[in-house]
Amino acid sequence: MSYFMYDVMGGTIDAPDPQTVRQVLDGLAQADDEHPDVSMSHESGWSLSAFASGLLLWENTGHDSVIPAQMRAVGREEVLRLFGLLAAGDIAATETLPWRR
Repeated sequence: MSYFMYDVMGGTIDAPDPQTVRQVLDGLAQADDEHPDVSMSHESGWSLSAFASGLLLWENTGHDSVIPAQMRAVGREEVLRLFGLLAAGDIAATETLPWRR
């Protein structure tokens, strides 16, 4: 399966391994108003964006009919777990979480 990440400055990393995902997430320490998040996108169109505040945005960029969702105050280890699920293409497991739409 194909997936990639954007780091906090907008650089693209193709199919990052778990250590690289951690490093990208660490980049949120340099987040600012212009570069507030890091994200992972999967070939299915699903995308997960993480912000330094603990906000997560879950959306399908390929389908306008899917309402974006969010969770707040998500801890680092949970963000890493969710990035792992998305990288593996486990959309169903990610969808079962308590997203607010």
